[in-house]
Amino acid sequence: MDIVLPARPEPVSIMHERTALVLVDMQNAFASKGGMLDLAGIDISQAGTAVANAKIVADAAREAGIPIIYLVIGYPPDLSTAGGEDSPNPRKELALCLMRERPELRGTLLTYGTWDFQIVDALAPRAHDSVITKARYSGFAGTPLDAVLRSRGIRYLLMAGIASNVCVESTLRDAYFHEYWPIMIEDATMAAGPPEIQRATVYNVSTFFGWVTTAAETAGALQGLRRGTVSPGSAPSPSASR
Repeated sequence: MDIVLPARPEPVSIMHERTALVLVDMQNAFASKGGMLDLAGIDISQAGTAVANAKIVADAAREAGIPIIYLVIGYPPDLSTAGGEDSPNPRKELALCLMRERPELRGTLLTYGTWDFQIVDALAPRAHDSVITKARYSGFAGTPLDAVLRSRGIRYLLMAGIASNVCVESTLRDAYFHEYWPIMIEDATMAAGPPEIQRATVYNVSTFFGWVTTAAETAGALQGLRRGTVSPGSAPSPSASR
């Protein structure tokens, strides 16, 4: 069944059986007091709202039978996947920079098994959810994400997470380049930076790379699907084949 989802710049028609919810880096590092972003002095006051709205969508997705895929970023204690001297990643990725500059933080930020690496309690995965670990901003870089989506026939990605201007936007752009239809749930994301950064990301997505909607609109559409009240409507949609 098709779902017509209210979105910007226009409503978009998505196919229920070919849709997944992707939650990007909803980890303590990004969303919790004492996590990496907080320790770096980045304002995380909107993280609670983003997590709460993501939970609204996740609950609606589960009830509608929409699969949920979690992306988490992190590294083993030996940092073997972080990149060597010829990689820019250790010079730009925040956890790696902080652990290099502040020795007391070594092994504590985005490191497997640590509190910082863990998904926030409010969005804890269920047994049937998929969790994919990545070592770069994009969920498609060096991971099985594309294979997992293709094996399930997924083509439409509802996307939420932190930070909207870094890992969410990186993954969303790559989704677009891989011929998926990415839809950003604006109020279930938070930027790493001032409010204008979030506005810039929303502009980039709605203008060039996908669509933008809200948690309430997404949950409402999915709940309408459960009730069997979804109207076919009229909205852009690709053909059923890829």
